[in-house]
Order: sequence, then structure tokens, then C-alpha cells
Amino acid sequence: MELTELTGAILAYGEICDHCLGRMFGKRSFSLTNDQRGMALRIAYFIARNEPYMLHEETCWICQDFFEEVGTWADRVVAALGGIEFSTFAIGTRIPPLMAEAEEMVWSDLSLTHAEPIKSEINREVGKAVTLRTSKDADLSRPDVVVILDPLSETVEVQVNPVFFSGRYRKLERGIPQTHWFCRNCRGKGCERCGFTGKQYPDSVEELIGRPVADLFKAEGAVLHGAGREDIDARMIGTGRPFVMEVVAPRRRSLDLRAVEQAINAQAAGRVEVSLGSWSRREDVETIKSDKAHKKYRILVEIDGPLSHSELKSALEALKGATIEQRTPQRVAHRRADKIRQRKVLDIGAAGKGADGYVIEVTSEAGLYIKELISGDSGRTRPSLAGVLNRPARVTELDVIEVRGSEKE
Repeated sequence: MELTELTGAILAYGEICDHCLGRMFGKRSFSLTNDQRGMALRIAYFIARNEPYMLHEETCWICQDFFEEVGTWADRVVAALGGIEFSTFAIGTRIPPLMAEAEEMVWSDLSLTHAEPIKSEINREVGKAVTLRTSKDADLSRPDVVVILDPLSETVEVQVNPVFFSGRYRKLERGIPQTHWFCRNCRGKGCERCGFTGKQYPDSVEELIGRPVADLFKAEGAVLHGAGREDIDARMIGTGRPFVMEVVAPRRRSLDLRAVEQAINAQAAGRVEVSLGSWSRREDVETIKSDKAHKKYRILVEIDGPLSHSELKSALEALKGATIEQRTPQRVAHRRADKIRQRKVLDIGAAGKGADGYVIEVTSEAGLYIKELISGDSGRTRPSLAGVLNRPARVTELDVIEVRGSEKE
């Protein structure tokens, strides 16, 4: 069917605006906007029929004259973004079903292959109008904010995308979990056992860092993504553990990370401290979680019975470089899959002896259970220090002193 015939067939469906008419051929290589193309097609059609040109006067049966209200929608968007810091934005639209069905019926009936969806034109035209009002750029790939238009309710919804930054944290106090734990009894609802807080522990590393972050960014919250995690009764000292912080729905975005670092360290003084590195992206979360970094530990070990220095040294030499076979430890079996893992001890040696036991330093592959490397966990970890010595041994204190990550510094 020729272009003029197609135009006539489209006009036969009912009153249609120039935007919707031109959009039926939107992917053709005309250097015109949809409304310019629609007007040109309409004029060409009536000239070919030797009839007077008829203006679009009644309500468009497809878009319900949405495009006459683009300025109004842009004003709604700007009002909704008031008080939110952003540099880039994207517009999305919930197209009413009848509107979508109307244009799809024309595409199907006339086998149109170059039509542009109405959603694309609405997003583009409102986006252009918002740019004129705000001098902010549209960015479909990484917008700071996304604004969803809802023509049915005549409302807009703002989705603020998160901000990410990376760094390392040091946990200076034992008894603090890495992330928020819901109360095991009420699962976060609040009960007498948890003092109606819904929390298993009063604080976490995530909350100690996240509270000042949420305040500074005027955000809904903050989520910590760590390169592994230490036991709740272990300290994370030395070089610290790499992490990425996800700031949820921030109303501020362009803060000085040094000022953020200082605020965190001031509020969490003596418990947690951070060294912030750089701004990050969502992709860095997956990178840091999949990074199998080697860990170095300093542990205090109790060993039953008298033990000579040479006996301990010989036992540790037997473990150095060994591949350890570990079944999921009894202490975490209730929340982790029961499986057998193999991890390597890269280095191990005695660092001293005190009144409370032996100080031992261990460097291992990620995922090795250090407490069980010492105790043997009733035979579930082999070989173990207790097994080599043929006597009970246990970790009484554990510190992580190095995490060799690959995150941006």
C-alpha cells in the first residue's frame, strides 16, 4: 500500500492528531518530528484527493490529546522533583491499556512495520520539556532519578536511584554483626524478647555506618555490601574489610566523601571506623561479593594439657599449605547448606604465648572456617590442629587483620 493510501486508511479509523498519525511512520527516515510528519502526511493526502485540507479538531481517539498537555506534565515532573538533587533524569509512562490497544490495532490491521510506540514519544516529548525547565539532561542508561507518568490518574511518581561509594571498615568491638539481624523470635515485628525493637542485636556495622550516611544524604536508608563477613564475636582490624555502601533514595548526591568519612568515624567512635575510597556503581556490588579474597587472622587458642614449643611448631607445619576438607560447621548448620568444602591454609605460625593461650596467625583462602580448623568440629574438619595434636583445642578470640580485596581504593 502506498504512503497516501496508508494515510487514508489510518484517517478512516477516526479523528487522529498529527503526533499519532506521524508516529505510525516514526521509524522511517524522514527528518521530521512526529507531529510535523503527521501534518505533512495529512496535507499530502488531501492534496492527492483534490480535497481541502482538514485540521485535526476533535479529540484524538488514540492519545486522547495527551500531546496538547506536554507542558502541564513537565510542570508536574518539575514540582515532584523539588528538593531532590539530581543531574540526570529519565521519563517513563504507564500507558493506559485502551491507548496501547488502539495503536496496536492499527499496526496489526495495516501491517505497519515502521511505527513508533506512543510510550516512546511521550517519554521523549515530556523529557524535552523538562530539560527546558531544569537544564538537566535526560539519560536513559544511568539516570539519577526516574519519573513515571500515569495518564489515568494524572499523577507522577518519582524513583530516586541509589548512590554507591566504596571503602574499608574496621570493627573494633566484638559482639557486633556486620548487617542488621531481625529478632529470631518475632522476625522483626517486635516482641518482649527483643524489647520490641524487632532486632536480634542492638547495632550492626551496617547501621553504625548507615545512620550518619542516611542523615547526610537525606536518604531512606543505607545497605552495606561487604567482601565477606567476620563472625559476630570477631574484630575486623588491621587493613579493614572492603565494602560498597548503597545509599537508598538519596535527596542529596554530591557530598564530599572525606566529610562523610569524618561523620561516620565521629558517630561510631571506638566501635567502627571507615576509610572511604571513591564513588562506585551498582556493578561494583557484584564484584566485591564475588571477590574470593585471601584472609589473615590472629587467634588466641587454648590447648588442653602441657605442650612444648616444638610440638606446636611441628603441628602448625603440618597444616601449612594443607588442603582442609570441611563439612559445614555445626554452629552454622541451621542456616547454611550441609556440604563439604575444600580450602587451603596458605600460611600458619605461632606469634606468641600468653597466660590465656597461644597466639597464632593464619592466612587462608576465602571460606575457610578458622575456628573449626583449630577445634576439628568433632571430626567435621580434617586435618585440624586438635586432630594433629590429638588433644582438644579451641579458639577463644579471633581477629581478622587483613582482607586482600580487589576493590577500588
